[in-house]
Amino acid sequence: MADQTERRQTSLAEITRIFGRIGLLSFGGPAAQIALMHRELVELRPWLDERSYLRALSFCMMLPGPEAMQLATYCGWRLRGVPGGLIAGGLFVLPGALVILALAAAYAAWGSVPLVQALFLGVQATVVVIVIEALLKVARRALTRADHWVLAALSFLGIFVFRLPFPLIVGLAALWGLVAGGDGETEPAPPPRTAHTLRTVVLGLAAWGAPILALWAMNQTLLVQVALFFSKLAVVTFGGAYAVLAYMTQEVVAEYGWISTQEMIDGLGLAETTPGPLILVTLFVGFLAGANAAGPGLALAAGAITLWVTFVPCFIWIFAGAPWIDGLTARPRLRAALAAITAAVVGVILNLSLWFAAHVFFRDVGEVTAGPLQLIAPDPASLRWEALALAVVAGILLLWRRWSLPAVLGLSAALGILFAPGGLAG
Repeated sequence: MADQTERRQTSLAEITRIFGRIGLLSFGGPAAQIALMHRELVELRPWLDERSYLRALSFCMMLPGPEAMQLATYCGWRLRGVPGGLIAGGLFVLPGALVILALAAAYAAWGSVPLVQALFLGVQATVVVIVIEALLKVARRALTRADHWVLAALSFLGIFVFRLPFPLIVGLAALWGLVAGGDGETEPAPPPRTAHTLRTVVLGLAAWGAPILALWAMNQTLLVQVALFFSKLAVVTFGGAYAVLAYMTQEVVAEYGWISTQEMIDGLGLAETTPGPLILVTLFVGFLAGANAAGPGLALAAGAITLWVTFVPCFIWIFAGAPWIDGLTARPRLRAALAAITAAVVGVILNLSLWFAAHVFFRDVGEVTAGPLQLIAPDPASLRWEALALAVVAGILLLWRRWSLPAVLGLSAALGILFAPGGLAG
């Protein structure tokens, strides 16, 4: 086969050079990242053919975790096996991780300075628009059938009104897709090696869990909590980072008390400006959890274990599942389950949009509880008109004028200074 020839001919040095370039240029979210890889790997240098690339993309979209990073890992594996996959996936994450780590350290040191807070006011307002834009994009792709609209509505009510756990919503949506959809024929595909898959899973799980067991043996309670939480998050991150942000925020802010709501919103704004997958915001959260609890030393350890447990599963899914890709992507019921999950994610992102907007536009956000119902209740008197004005500007530039995201974030941050104490509006 052509891909086997390519695997022999492509050197690890060449894979390192190309995927290092992709990692440095991977701004703009998964759509831009997937387009960049297609240009580099299919168009400019035919390392993969169109059919293999699209099948791999379909498979990665069925997995929890960042699909663009997993696609990069698969492409590296296709070219040079496990070493190629480790290089490709690692380089897709590493540049953004280093930038996020530096930004998190700077934020922990200077985030309370009034000028820095003013800069983040503009970033936070832009984040609201970014999430709304993500909602519109996912909705256009996902809501193509009447039952998908119903799934989106039910998932929104479940998480916004009844506070149902995100994993439960994903599981119920997948079950509906398996039961109600998927009529059609399954295309023939060569059988994979089951023993190889089992060996890969066992070794991967051992690597994933070894640092957690070591931290538990050293009685590092906070680090074990961080590791276990983000390990759980890694297996339910269907539909991209936006789908789990509200769930993650609820847990790390309300349940564990590791960071504040404001810090969570600021972290998302920083992650939007860096290369790599948006789920790198978990690194920011883990670092601040350690910094808020015990200072810089624990912060670095918490950030490192967060990065490890978030991304090691991505390698496990790909290395174990890559030989099965042709068969799985040809099964109509699995495709229907994925479509149902994506539809449910629309409702979850709508919840996230309202949650972010409430906390950015109002200084005081309470809750109203009536039996099983739990609703957020912003105080109208605490409206931050300056944040609302900045969001309107960001919305015009992003959604109408089609400015680039880094340009809008930079301008919004600069405009935020106008509302700082002592600024032009202060």
